Amino acid sequence: MTKQDRNKAKVSIKKSIEETHKDISKLKELTKPISPENAIGRVSRMDAINNKGVNEVALRNAINKLALLESALQRIGHEDFGLCIRCKNEIPIARILLMPQSNRCVHCAAR
Repeated sequence: MTKQDRNKAKVSIKKSIEETHKDISKLKELTKPISPENAIGRVSRMDAINNKGVNEVALRNAINKLALLESALQRIGHEDFGLCIRCKNEIPIARILLMPQSNRCVHCAAR
């Protein structure tokens, strides 16, 4: 991986970390407990509880993504950054820019 590609990846990772932090903040607001006073009716309260469950899953996924992004940012200076952890082939820069947390090439990720 060239130095220019590493710089592009670093910028992409930092941008993704910022966006993920924003997503986590929004999701934390959406996953606060549903108070009975806010219910218009039984159905709307059930919808709110259902939406809260969906948002809790999204929050867990965002937290996991953030951990992977921060790990990728720490690894970016290592010589093996950008190499598939399974087959050791180079991961295309387009994949790294699209999914900076990826540590497998498309072929190995599909297995």
